[in-house]
Amino acid sequence: MRQFMCVALLCIASSVAYANPPADPSADTQGQLRALFFEAARDGRQDMLTEFINAGFDLNVQDDKGYTALILAAYHGQQGAVTQLLNAGADPCAKDLRGNTALMGAIFKGELSIANQLVAADCAPDQRNNAGQTAAMYAALFHRKDVLDALAAKGADLNATDAMGNQVQSLERGEFQPLQPSR
Repeated sequence: MRQFMCVALLCIASSVAYANPPADPSADTQGQLRALFFEAARDGRQDMLTEFINAGFDLNVQDDKGYTALILAAYHGQQGAVTQLLNAGADPCAKDLRGNTALMGAIFKGELSIANQLVAADCAPDQRNNAGQTAAMYAALFHRKDVLDALAAKGADLNATDAMGNQVQSLERGEFQPLQPSR
């Protein structure tokens, strides 16, 4: 069955390539495989993810927005895929192009069991995105008290300030400083 899935993945990628032959066929096949990998993570297709994992596919490959399969699975509430990817060695600390992590995405979307699983991962509790925001700030802003408590227990700095001057306590109260437009 596994051999069939690997062959099937390659056949799907190849059939798409035959419809519009690329200048560099190997590059296009890799692009199609990446697209299938991200789709499998987003949709929670653990059977397909197993095939990618068994084939030694790079679990930390990023799309054009910097999303990894783990970030996509977490954001889309795919608990089983998140667990599978973490167990296979996907980097829970990876950031997208805006500096957001899978944990930040799970907090934003209200995927609390996934967020708690990611809090337990071996990442610094105060990773910041490009705006200087931490996961604790996300948890405070979106009233994810259990996640905020777990981050505090892990050592998150609840006094950290983002680029706009926001802190966990003010965000928790619903008070925040919006990003000012550049002049």
